This record gives sequence, structure tokens and C-alpha cells, in this order.
Amino acid sequence: MAQKRRATSSDVAARAGVSRTTVSFVLNGRTDAGIPEDTRRRVMDAASELGYHAHGAARALAGGASHTIGLVLRQSPEQVSVDALLAETLWGIGSEAHQGGYRVLVEPLSPERGRYSDLVRSQRVDGLIVSGPRTDDEELIALVEDGFPIILQGSLPSVDAPSVDVDNRAGARTAVEHLLGLGHRRIGCITNAPLAYTAAADRLEGYRDALAMAGIADDPALVVEGAFDAASGHAAATHLLDRAADVTALFVASDIVAFGAMRAIREAGRRVPADVSVVGFDDIPLAQHFDPPLTTIRIPARALGAAAGRALVERLAGRAVTERMLLPTELIVRESTAAHP
Repeated sequence: MAQKRRATSSDVAARAGVSRTTVSFVLNGRTDAGIPEDTRRRVMDAASELGYHAHGAARALAGGASHTIGLVLRQSPEQVSVDALLAETLWGIGSEAHQGGYRVLVEPLSPERGRYSDLVRSQRVDGLIVSGPRTDDEELIALVEDGFPIILQGSLPSVDAPSVDVDNRAGARTAVEHLLGLGHRRIGCITNAPLAYTAAADRLEGYRDALAMAGIADDPALVVEGAFDAASGHAAATHLLDRAADVTALFVASDIVAFGAMRAIREAGRRVPADVSVVGFDDIPLAQHFDPPLTTIRIPARALGAAAGRALVERLAGRAVTERMLLPTELIVRESTAAHP
């Protein structure tokens, strides 16, 4: 299928009725050229209508290269604040970005309110790493189709952009297989996020894969959505235990969400792991110090960030990038899981 032609500065100039030089000065924020405000507005409107985004190389020629890459987190600022692996991820991204001569700008963008256009059209970034992509993110899809340099930290199979991710489905399957190996058969699942997030959907599929391979029917009553934080895990586990009191184990697809779920288990008069075993996902630093220490799936957060940062620097340099890179996960067994009572 033929790809949509990317708009050029010539197209913007023709639409606005100005020269390409004027377009360059306006879109690169040059305030020393004496361009009237109505002309600036006309150029910006034309660029917006055509979906035009100036490349980093074009900005460099105009003296306006940002030498900055953006890490966009598709969560609200409140949700980002509880991301215990963000520092490790940033460490990885930053190390690769700095080697390539770039700085890193971090931008939380709520799916309900945030837009990429502020970052892209304001010339603040040369390319983006988008963490936590969603299947309903139409603006992201449009940016990719328009040719803007983007690396997905996560996956969107329908979007033609390179991606770096952990094998969420395999990791979740391993977690549930651990519970099955301990003799559990009524195993609930609390997702890490709404299922529009591909990581959440993949982890749920891994849970279902393990049950299917064990010959256990999928019971929708045993699956509840979480939403990144401990409060959502507490609410989800309370709801799940109310309607399925015979559950003896939980796979919670996020350590932070799992902490809230464990509190709900205790409030229900049950013990972890004597009555209900719990497996998390991520292996955040607090997981080994929780009471009891949490069995979980470890993801290599720093390596994940480094791989995404390296891929974007390579792409901005015009070099080929691997289309899909999957990093392995690892089961870390601690004291929150035990044999079926």
C-alpha cells in the first residue's frame, strides 16, 4: 500500500502564500526576522492544516535544532508519580541520548487531555520515545504516518514504528505457571492498567495462556482492571474477593497495584500467602522489602530505556533500526506465594 506523502515546507509556503524562508523562520521560532504577526499566524495555521512537522535537520539549518529527544509517558502526572521504575528507565535513555549529543525532555501526556502537537510543532524535540502506547491513540498514529521520528516503548502492532518492549505476555504466563505449580486453580487477575494499553492487554493474554495450557477455563469473574496505582489494586481486589471468595491466588500485573491488592486481602480477614498467594510484575525496589516480600516478574528497566534511547538516536542519524526488540523477563520468587492451602 502506498504511503501517504509527507507535507513539505514548500506545501506550507504555498498554502500560506509566503516564501520557504519565511516558513523556516516562523516554524523555527526566529524572532529576529521582523515577520508580521498575521503572517506568522497564517504559516502556523497552514502547517497545522497540512500536519507538517519540521525535521531536526531542517531546524539545524535554520539555527534552531533542539538537540533534545522527548520521552512521552501516556499517563496523567499523578500516575507517573507512582512509577517506581521511571528513574531506571530514564537512566538508560539518558545514557544513550547523551552519547548521541541529545538531552531528554520528559512529558506526561494524559490520554484524555494531552496532545503531542505542543511538543512537535513548538520545535522542542527532534524525536519521541512514547511509553505506554494505547490502541486508541489516533494522534500518535497520525504522527507515525507523517514520518516524525518515533520509537515506541511498548508495542502497537498496527503502527509502523520501531518498538522496544519486554515480552509482557511470556512474563505473565510465567507468573501464572508459578501459581499453578504450587497447586492453585482458582487464580484471579488484576491488570496493571485499562486494556487500551497494549502492555495490560498482553499481560492479561499471558494469564489466559497459562490457564488454557493447564486445562482451566477462563472465568471473566476472576479478572478486574487496575489503573497503575495501589488504590486501584485495593478496589479491584476488594471487588474480586467479594464475588469470588474461593480464589486462592492472584496475579497482579504491577507491583504497585499488587501492594493495594494485598491490603485488601488482609482487610478481608485473609493472609498472604497462607490463604491467598500473590505474584506481581515489574520488580520495583520496594518489592523485596514489602511484608511479605513480593514474588514478581522482573523487567530490565534500565536496559529497556537504553535500547529505546539508542534506537531513537540511530533513527535521527538516518541509520536503520530494528523494527521490534523484545527483552526477556525473569521470575523472582519471594515470600508472597506458597502452596495451595
